[in-house]
Amino acid sequence: QVELVERGGGSVQAGGSLTLSCEASGYTLRYCMGWFRQVPGKEREGVAVISGGDGYAYHADSVKGRFTISLDNAKNTLYLQMNSLKPEDTAMYYCAADSELRACGRVQTVTLLDYRGQGTQVTVSS
Repeated sequence: QVELVERGGGSVQAGGSLTLSCEASGYTLRYCMGWFRQVPGKEREGVAVISGGDGYAYHADSVKGRFTISLDNAKNTLYLQMNSLKPEDTAMYYCAADSELRACGRVQTVTLLDYRGQGTQVTVSS
């Protein structure tokens, strides 16, 4: 059984940093994985995606240069380093992973992946 557990959310002031982690069990980080976020009443927004096989990563324009997705195969964990946080980054952040080898080149794809965690809240105050 695949389980994804996110950690690292919290409340910070604008300009601050947070690192989200997503520990996977019952799953090997070899397919497409990533992060998306959601604000109540709005659609899910893909934040970043990374291919477990070759490590290619893509970030949404809204976070490019501020957020970095990475993975640690030894720890079976996906990360999202978030710097220079803005109030508009406030959302519930979810990690997601695919169940098979598929294309992994579009950030918005992460909202459709087969597995997802329970989410971790990030709140940025101005």
